[in-house]
Amino acid sequence: MKTTIKSQSSELAGLYTLSFRMVIGWTYFSAFWRRLVLENKLIPDEQGYIGEKFNHFLPNALGIKPVIEYLVTHPDALQRSMMVFTIIEAIVGLFIILGLFTRVMSIGVFSLALGILLGSGWLGTTCLDEWQIGVLGITGGFVLFLTGSGTYSLDHYFMKSNKNFTRKKWFQWMGSGNFPYPNPKIFVLTGSLILFALTIFTNQYFHGGVWGPLHNKSVKPKLEIANMSRNNSDLKFQVFRTEGADVYGSFLIGIHILDKDGKILKELDHKELAGMSEEMIKNHYVAKVKPGKHSLIIPLGAKADITLNINDIVMKNEIHFLKLIDVSGIEWIKQIQQ
Repeated sequence: MKTTIKSQSSELAGLYTLSFRMVIGWTYFSAFWRRLVLENKLIPDEQGYIGEKFNHFLPNALGIKPVIEYLVTHPDALQRSMMVFTIIEAIVGLFIILGLFTRVMSIGVFSLALGILLGSGWLGTTCLDEWQIGVLGITGGFVLFLTGSGTYSLDHYFMKSNKNFTRKKWFQWMGSGNFPYPNPKIFVLTGSLILFALTIFTNQYFHGGVWGPLHNKSVKPKLEIANMSRNNSDLKFQVFRTEGADVYGSFLIGIHILDKDGKILKELDHKELAGMSEEMIKNHYVAKVKPGKHSLIIPLGAKADITLNINDIVMKNEIHFLKLIDVSGIEWIKQIQQ
């Protein structure tokens, strides 16, 4: 009698999460659908390449930044990883929708959502979009692991058909049915507290959402200038875009070389920046700094070494500052080491 009641409760739990299972399954399967069926977004150097979007995660990722940096500096490895990642999303999403091996696929949901959270939880121009997707996806994976699938699932069909493998202990852990942990209350409470703590921590880490001033690194572009050097003919520096919307570049419309009083010694306007040659720009990652129609475009996560010719002012010892000017009016100034 107890076994029957327990089985009915498990079946009802899986039934009640049907809409949740189908929607969360589609969110992952749709990634495959968008990238390979509606369009092919796995081709490097073409607009919309998913590897470049992955590059956008780099500046402020949590814990997995070395992995991301390795991939975006090794284009072949990046493309393979994006292909494998897309196939995994397709399998996990489809199996979750069908309710096939639900519990092991829910671990896939959990893992994919954790990757989204750690990599891009800091992104989102309006409602902390990626952070919300990440924490809700992780929690969704945990809930589906607890409930498994109910009446409308392949797991349930196989169990009702008395397939031999559904009577194995491993199927309870990988498929559906009665939750196999001896004391689920402790398991649920522990898991829930861990996920709540992760939610609070990442909300604070990425956005200051628990205490202190709120901050959103996706609102406006930020450029970091580093590795500045000069010789008899060239001024070299490195530019790295670390903040701003991932779907919108920083459009550089001016570079000024200044003296110690802020007087302009040399100026490159938007037309000159739009006409910069490839030899002047050395990109580090798949997201590339490149000339646009009316400016120099710097995507989120892009890092490049830029070389400027200063032959015409090299004899002026008063060269002191470099200023970069964005189309929005934001300026970044860095002192040039003598």
